Amino acid sequence: MKPAFGTAAAADIPALVELLGILFTQEAELNPDPEKQRRALEIILRDDERARIYVARSGGQVIAMAALHFTTSTAEGGKVAWFEDCIVRPEHRRKGIGKTLLEFVIAQARAEGALRVMLLTDGDNESAQTLYRKSGFSDSAMLAMKLLLR
Repeated sequence: MKPAFGTAAAADIPALVELLGILFTQEAELNPDPEKQRRALEIILRDDERARIYVARSGGQVIAMAALHFTTSTAEGGKVAWFEDCIVRPEHRRKGIGKTLLEFVIAQARAEGALRVMLLTDGDNESAQTLYRKSGFSDSAMLAMKLLLR
């Protein structure tokens, strides 16, 4: 069955939390915390001007997700987006779903008037980096840094 792509709804939160748990287990700097993920997803789904969650569905089930977070860039002179939380359920990988979801999300960013899409990926996640490069992303000389404020 060919997946359908669209935006997530509040009813999808349990499936999205599960997907984020899979993703955050794979990423070096992140740890799953279902309550934090649920809370953040509720915030995102309440305000689609701030961010959007996109999903792939098969047989009515959410099998993949990705997010776009919007901001304004002084360098670009307008709206830009951050691409985050791209994950495909393990049993649905290697079927082109991630690639098609990425293309769908990029098309949504263009339709929203975003001038640039940025993303972060684990430095050793070569399969994701290959996918992103094939989709037109290029390496950045910028270095990601963080400061936790909690």
